[in-house]
Amino acid sequence: MHGEYKVPGGKLVVVDLDVEDGVLRNVRVAGDFFLEPDEAIVAIDGALEGAPADTAAAGLAARIDAALPPGTEMFGLTSEGVGVAVRRALAHATDWTDYDWQLVHEGPQPPALHMALDEVITAEVAAGLRPPTLRVWEWGAPAVVIGSFQSLRNEVDPEAAERHGISVVRRISGGGAMFIEPGNTITYSLSVPEALVSGLSFADSYAYLDDWVLGALGDMGVKAWYQPLNDIATDAGKIAGAAQKRMVGSGRGAVLHHVTMAYDIDADKMLEVLRIGREKLSDKGTRSAKKRVDPLRRQSGLPREAVIERMIDSFRGRYGLTDGGISDHEMARALELVESKFGSEEWIGRVP
Repeated sequence: MHGEYKVPGGKLVVVDLDVEDGVLRNVRVAGDFFLEPDEAIVAIDGALEGAPADTAAAGLAARIDAALPPGTEMFGLTSEGVGVAVRRALAHATDWTDYDWQLVHEGPQPPALHMALDEVITAEVAAGLRPPTLRVWEWGAPAVVIGSFQSLRNEVDPEAAERHGISVVRRISGGGAMFIEPGNTITYSLSVPEALVSGLSFADSYAYLDDWVLGALGDMGVKAWYQPLNDIATDAGKIAGAAQKRMVGSGRGAVLHHVTMAYDIDADKMLEVLRIGREKLSDKGTRSAKKRVDPLRRQSGLPREAVIERMIDSFRGRYGLTDGGISDHEMARALELVESKFGSEEWIGRVP
């Protein structure tokens, strides 16, 4: 069995192993990480040898930590990362490069249609009817997008939203509210086979699926990192938030992972429309909602279109990417869902 895992912000860990009588055998750990002293790699292999095959990643990491020589230094590698690579080997996880990725980047579309397209495309990937897809959104109108389980009245001031011509939509994933203005926002979705994140915990899958965009931002001079559970941050503040939804179809599974980045922001308008409570701000360690988000425009110094182009180029350079689009069938299904679900008061207000 073979498993690979790129440690977020670190290096690639590769594990090859067998399973005999329910335990790990012939374990070999490799990768482009740095490790001192040399004998530490032998200690890691030895710590994993004979471990029960159902040991969780944290348990495998504990075995490794207990076996490492005193003074061991790891660079780009963690014991937990090795454990995750083992779990991915056992789960027969796939890698990014195992797929022919398709790009969907079309013209501006209404907010409710974007919600529907996320569901339709991910369901198609789950059913094996569409290749894994990176969809870059263009917003046709301003909106507040609330999480699947958020209370409508707790999150949005309806009078302020109406005054500013901002509609409210609800997505299928959890997480918090997003304040959207077309020229100020960069949003993308990844619809991926569940096998790509096999062996990863829910939290680890966020970091794994965001790693490519951290590299893209770094190439633009923006030093960013994953901040658990679902934020992308820099020294200057948060620049993006992610959310996920698992879907099953035809015996397969797929994961929807979508991210909204603040390219620019009208913080005063956002504070009028969103009801951001003191409890949430205190949890983030700041007294001001304005200071929670630092726009990508200021940090990169690039036009929005250039940021998107560089992100797409970075993904293509890493994993390959062919241009595609929404099929007539997919669009028809999405429009049906706008009528029956995402555009309905029943869905938008399902948590009043």
